[in-house]
Amino acid sequence: MRISLQSLIFFGTMSLVVVLGHVYLYRRLFRDTAKHPHWRRAGVVLMGLLATLMTSWWFVPRLLPQQTASFLSRLNWFWMGVAVYLLLTVLSLGGLHTLNGWLKRRREAQAPVPPGVDEERRQFLARTTAGVALAATGGMAGYGVWRAFHPPVVNEVAVKLPGLPKALDGFSIIQLSDVHVGPLIQRRFMDAVVAQCNALKGDLVCITGDLVDGRVAHLAHGVGALGNLRSRHGTYFVTGNHEYYSGDEEWAEALTRMGLMVLRNRHVRIGEPGASFDLVGVDDWGARRSGYPERGYDLAAATAGRDPSRASVLLAHQPAGWREQALKAGMGLQLSGHTHGGQFFPFNLMVSAIWEHDAGLFREGDSHIYVSRGTGFWGPPLRVAAPPEIVKVTLLA
Repeated sequence: MRISLQSLIFFGTMSLVVVLGHVYLYRRLFRDTAKHPHWRRAGVVLMGLLATLMTSWWFVPRLLPQQTASFLSRLNWFWMGVAVYLLLTVLSLGGLHTLNGWLKRRREAQAPVPPGVDEERRQFLARTTAGVALAATGGMAGYGVWRAFHPPVVNEVAVKLPGLPKALDGFSIIQLSDVHVGPLIQRRFMDAVVAQCNALKGDLVCITGDLVDGRVAHLAHGVGALGNLRSRHGTYFVTGNHEYYSGDEEWAEALTRMGLMVLRNRHVRIGEPGASFDLVGVDDWGARRSGYPERGYDLAAATAGRDPSRASVLLAHQPAGWREQALKAGMGLQLSGHTHGGQFFPFNLMVSAIWEHDAGLFREGDSHIYVSRGTGFWGPPLRVAAPPEIVKVTLLA
């Protein structure tokens, strides 16, 4: 695995944010709520351990036995999700507390408060804030975990595909994306997803990257459920950025052995000789920038020798290259993922502001792009205001 300078800067910055966040939680949940030294000492130890877990998750698990590393990884992701909502609620309530304090000081300037009363009131407000924050966090995180592990919703869309032969009108594609099989998503989840896909009776299944978070030796059993996918024209896969962290070439070979067809900057013809369209697959848009100059998005190579007048569907993990590449190449439809639709509030709002095509179906001229919110999840097992999905795309002539 290669680690770029950009990655080191990113993880260094995130580690600083994590430490400062845990210091803030200690102050609000422990220091401000009680003066007893044992309570405060317990807070220091607990927040210190959790901060250490979050800042060391990237490299420490690699030094431990697989079972121990898997347990720590699960604990880290669960706590990360809880910590995000805990910080949000404490910060929000803290803002209200600050406003209330400003109003109170103005009143006290006119009618001074007896000594001792102010300290008792401050501790009462701190305990109330902590209690409300914990309750709100429990509710949001509990729902998010339930939604993340619950069966994905099925979104059905119809797209008019330029050049599609009339004989293929109604051809259906089932899209999976961003499953992230790993420490939290394993065989049971995959079996349920496969059963959902098979029930949709699609003509073709595609997986648009970020299938795994880990090596073949550790995840082959869980991913092996994909061998049970059933469709008339088979299952096709393109790489996402996470495949490069997990061994893209090894996974390409493993998926091929499982019966999936891996499209790495190439295209195949789908259908009969007299009625068909081109299915084009490219490697991840960001692979070369992540330290893999010999591999990466190459639409020119993927479409070499192709008749541009034929109907086409492009599988590309990231929506980033749609306008720059796919539209210029005449791709009628692009299926992507990567954004997760933000995965959980408030990151769904941030992703919507960053990505022009964040989630759902978009059209420009006669071309379309569908960006999936993802079938699984990455990191914290949370899905709030961005439910996971399986997409059924019906092509219209």
